Amino acid sequence: MELNELGRRIYASAHLTGEFLLRSGQVTGEYFDKYRFEADPVLLDAVAEAMVPLVPEGTEVLAGLEMGGIPVVTALGRQTGLPCAFVRKEAKAYGTRRLAEGAETAGKRVTIVEDVVTTGGQIVLSTHDLRALGAEITDALCVINRNPTTPAPLTEAGLTLHALLTSDDLAPGTS
Repeated sequence: MELNELGRRIYASAHLTGEFLLRSGQVTGEYFDKYRFEADPVLLDAVAEAMVPLVPEGTEVLAGLEMGGIPVVTALGRQTGLPCAFVRKEAKAYGTRRLAEGAETAGKRVTIVEDVVTTGGQIVLSTHDLRALGAEITDALCVINRNPTTPAPLTEAGLTLHALLTSDDLAPGTS
């Protein structure tokens, strides 16, 4: 599927208007409800297929962030054959008490996978935590970057963001 068509399909599926409070604390008049495109298996497969070329060479593990990054990383793992880790916002206090479930990240070249990025705050926090556990992380992928460029917190953390789409790509009538 062409990227423009994919953007139109995501927009039709997930674009909402109203007043929305973002995780970053910002208030916006439009919102991309990622769960709407992530819950559509055909659309999610098309998203993952389009993201494959964005996966940096040498990636050993794809790490999806709780909660929206989990379906994206699972679909992307199916497309690439790479193992996946599912990263919690904080390690659970019971059972394995792990921050990241699934594939081992220590000593591995890990690429973070997220659905929608505004400031990149959760990517930075999770990257810091995973690096402290021995992961090598220089790159992050996302489906939608709400910004025309990479948010400063990501570059300050030494991360390169690879976005499939920006908000501009999702505007109606985008050619």
